[in-house]
Amino acid sequence: MAWLAENKKSISPQGGTVVPLQGLFPDGDRLTRLYEIKNRIHNRLVERLNLEGLEALDRQYVEEEIRKAIGVLMEEEPIPLNREERARLIRDLEFEILGLGPLEPLLRDPSISDILVNRFDQVYLEKQGKLESVNVRFEDNAHLLKIINKIVSNVGRRIDESSPMVDARLPDGSRVNAIIPPLALDGPILSIRRFSVNRPSMEQLIENGSISPEIALVLQAIVKAKVNILISGGTGTGKTTLLNILSGFIPENERIITIEDSAELQLQQEHVCRLETRPPNIEGKGEVPQRELVRNSLRMRPDRIVVGEVRGVEVLDMLQAMNTGHEGSMTTVHANSVRDALIRLETMISLSGYTIQEKAMRQMISSALNLILQLARHSDGKRRLIAVSEITGMESGVISLQDIFCFERHGIGAGGEILGRFVATGVRPKFADRCRLFDAPIPDELFAPPDRRG
Repeated sequence: MAWLAENKKSISPQGGTVVPLQGLFPDGDRLTRLYEIKNRIHNRLVERLNLEGLEALDRQYVEEEIRKAIGVLMEEEPIPLNREERARLIRDLEFEILGLGPLEPLLRDPSISDILVNRFDQVYLEKQGKLESVNVRFEDNAHLLKIINKIVSNVGRRIDESSPMVDARLPDGSRVNAIIPPLALDGPILSIRRFSVNRPSMEQLIENGSISPEIALVLQAIVKAKVNILISGGTGTGKTTLLNILSGFIPENERIITIEDSAELQLQQEHVCRLETRPPNIEGKGEVPQRELVRNSLRMRPDRIVVGEVRGVEVLDMLQAMNTGHEGSMTTVHANSVRDALIRLETMISLSGYTIQEKAMRQMISSALNLILQLARHSDGKRRLIAVSEITGMESGVISLQDIFCFERHGIGAGGEILGRFVATGVRPKFADRCRLFDAPIPDELFAPPDRRG
């Protein structure tokens, strides 16, 4: 207890409590008593600890000392605990003090891709594309709100009644969204999109059936050839994952500027400048939107600009950057089809405040973008690249498209898996000549339909 004695400080209790997984203790009365024990130990621990001082000390040392302190406080409790109960209480209290409480075990499970907290006693997980309920709960809505505040404050953001929605990220890059009352009627809602520590590679996408080897070779070549790419797809289709993979093919000697609402991209090159938007402060001032960052990036001598996702008026500046020498730039957009992606771009441009004729707007899009990659998440939980479409120009006032590759669905298997294959349409794209000029030639056989290949 030497560490506690040296760092003893009177702090008002934070009001947070930890609840173990339901079902561990079948006796309801005993479970209630264990909750009470945990609340008492947690509040006594918070009163004695200098929480600010914990950050300056070695984490392993802090964990050991807190574990010792919890053990001592447990000995003072009148209710005897067995070994399993003691171990679970120590672990959960440790998670509450140093981590994110009931979320901590979930965040340590690499198989979980999404954590969805609908209210304090309703938590869902996504594993391998499938949603399932999990028997994890918070003590109450106040406890859930405390965990949310802990997450957002770590990245300099805030959430309260005046600003009841927030986007943030965890230290590992996982994306966080939270919304609280009065907008959320049943209590705070927390959504965490997990960031994979082991970044998927193109080989893994091929192995998982998300993409074909032929398409992978083409994508690698077009990135080296500085083709402007738009990645389109719905929520959870893997847009950011694919953007990360494609960015890995950018040569090391190029200067890359990344712009995001919440930093998720993990580029491996050395010459990367990462920019992130800033929300307004409590007085409603100091906001820095994506549009300002895109404009500023043009003054930073970029070779390529990578925007995590275009959601609004910044699309106009992004397209202008692609049209003024920043070739090989990439971004993503929410859309359910290639044609829908183009319509979304037009809609966002129209919201920019400038009066632009429809024909001029479409001309800008068709001259800036070269390729659209459409992603989808199918009913079997797999994410697939379902279309590789090239923009070929304008025809009768409409942007012309030609599919280079697509995913043909054949049906559904006995286990619910989607049956299908990736096929070439037989169209030789315009970017094939550009790839050859950049010393990244693509064999013409890759564009031949399967029944015509030798």
